[in-house]
Amino acid sequence: MDALPDISPFQRRLEELDAQMAEPTFYGNPRRAADVTREQQKLRRLVDEHRAHEQVERELRDASALARETSGGADLRALAAAEVGALERRAGELREGVLLAMMPPEPSDSRNTVMEIRAGTGGEEAALFAAELSRCYQKYADTQGWKVEPMSSSPSERGGLREVAFLIVGTDVYKRLKWESGVHRVQRVPVTEASGRIHTSTVTVAVLPEAEEVDILIKPEELEITVCRASGPGGQGVNTTDSAVQILHKPTGLIVQCADERSQLKNKARAMTVLRSRLLKLKEDEEKAKYAAERRNQIGSGDRSERIRTYNFPQNRLTDHRIGFTLHGLPQIMEGAIGPLIDALQKAHYQERLAALEGRSYELVRPSAELG
Repeated sequence: MDALPDISPFQRRLEELDAQMAEPTFYGNPRRAADVTREQQKLRRLVDEHRAHEQVERELRDASALARETSGGADLRALAAAEVGALERRAGELREGVLLAMMPPEPSDSRNTVMEIRAGTGGEEAALFAAELSRCYQKYADTQGWKVEPMSSSPSERGGLREVAFLIVGTDVYKRLKWESGVHRVQRVPVTEASGRIHTSTVTVAVLPEAEEVDILIKPEELEITVCRASGPGGQGVNTTDSAVQILHKPTGLIVQCADERSQLKNKARAMTVLRSRLLKLKEDEEKAKYAAERRNQIGSGDRSERIRTYNFPQNRLTDHRIGFTLHGLPQIMEGAIGPLIDALQKAHYQERLAALEGRSYELVRPSAELG
């Protein structure tokens, strides 16, 4: 087995953080202290696992030599051979953990996330499933302690959603949800079907890392902003002001609409948030285009034109086609129990990154803000 990358840069950084934490004024800035403590704990685990791997490798070499020893007797060789297998498995687990911990974080993983869900083929049934999928993600967000902020929605006649967008705020939101982008297919008997036939419908999901103004420069002359009267719920709640906002980004042709708020300024701000996020995603996709073929072979591109998943209600089964992963229990899944699926997608992505990084040098990537 190849040697692990050099641990010394990580050890030096750990020593720096230990010294900072020993300073009398360290806890004077609680936010900085929390950031330093998190990084120190992560590096401590990495260094400890690296040492544990070295120890297991030494034990493995000793056990392998004993298993080959001809003078020790058959029983002793058999015992050593059995120990070799267990040590090899443990060494492999530690090695993978160390390599993953050494990987630099992906730039957008820590960002908040805009989710856009749209009904595709299937008419009213697709709109109903879009509403169910939106509820599923929002329930999952609740289990993670994230905050969901509505942005825009367009209801259908039977209570579904033709489209909906919302912002999810929290820790590592994009890291957990980015693999949800794509075409979601549902197979079931719709409530609109009188003869009991199974229909196939689709819903598209776009997962966009929230962009800030410093990420994407948008010139005023590139925008065409239109306002109109938003429809309200009726009675005293009727919206009688021109508060709905539509923004056209001329260079790309992207159009964003927002009408959920009664304030035109709030709708404009939220529409700009969505537009910046779409443009950031477009920029990232262009930068990654040269790696698209290799990526598709591993886990799929996440492109919205790609069918990524099937929800088969008659068989109570969800299948993610990119990694061949299947879960049963759709009622629980649609209530937000998608953690095992997200874990499996992350693991597949990590395996892809490990394969790409094997044999290359690893560099310590510090947080974007200098902590010391």
